[in-house]
Amino acid sequence: MRDHDVRGDRHLGQHILVDPHAVEKIVDAAELDPTDLVLEVGPGPGTLTVLLAERAGEVIAVELDERMLPLLREALAGHGNVRVVHGDILDQDVAALVGRRPYKVVANLPYYITSAVLRYLLTAPLRPQRLVVTVQREVADRIVGLPGRRQRHKQEQRMSLLAVSVQFYGRPRVVARIPAGAFRPVPAVDSAVVRIDTYDPLPWGVTDETLFFEVVRAGFAQSRKQLRNALRLGLPFPDDQIDAALARADIDPHRRAETLTMEEWAALANAFSSANLAKGAAHQNAAHSDAPPSQG
Repeated sequence: MRDHDVRGDRHLGQHILVDPHAVEKIVDAAELDPTDLVLEVGPGPGTLTVLLAERAGEVIAVELDERMLPLLREALAGHGNVRVVHGDILDQDVAALVGRRPYKVVANLPYYITSAVLRYLLTAPLRPQRLVVTVQREVADRIVGLPGRRQRHKQEQRMSLLAVSVQFYGRPRVVARIPAGAFRPVPAVDSAVVRIDTYDPLPWGVTDETLFFEVVRAGFAQSRKQLRNALRLGLPFPDDQIDAALARADIDPHRRAETLTMEEWAALANAFSSANLAKGAAHQNAAHSDAPPSQG
């Protein structure tokens, strides 16, 4: 990068991973073999791409920053199994990009688009079989949150809107921690590597995904309130219908959103759906309600 007078752009969330041991951990977590097709988002100068090319059968690297393209070509000289695509991953037809073949995602995601990329890939018509992504440590901890009561002075991550939104599509786990010093420029926070093994098919038996996420969003929008009150404020249904849905799903209305399991969220959404309570309502934000929300 010095030879090309290129530096990571903080405004683009570019923090280049320079620690070879960390790169090795990421690729190891993907468990690649010579038959795998890998989609890499934001390869930068190719630090991760080179090792991916050595482990996988084919790599498609999508890079938005034009300044990085000469570095990528130089790093990948001699690796004929890599295709570099100049563009924004959010503008790509992923299914067409991978030739409608099974694929895995391995990426050191730029911080500012982490949530958007997860949303785009997890809700794509052709979802990846596995994602191994490096994200901010705080975001990683939230993704793997578990249902439970709020406990003061404890650091474990509780269930959140982000956790439900990712866990609906796959099983996440943190597989490595990466200190800030492993990147250039050095970010203000540590990172973590999250592996998400996606479900195929989805196991929840949800009859209406759009409604499912409307119910979850309403529950977490007022997360400090009891679930009944949060749903009353967030859903366009009469109080008696909300009470009926909670009873049908066998969920205590006095609980809070963070205590519900994935199975309980599915049962609650189906309770609304089966009673035809949602008829046309709860679809106002359909363009993005069926996907992981922002990190905030």
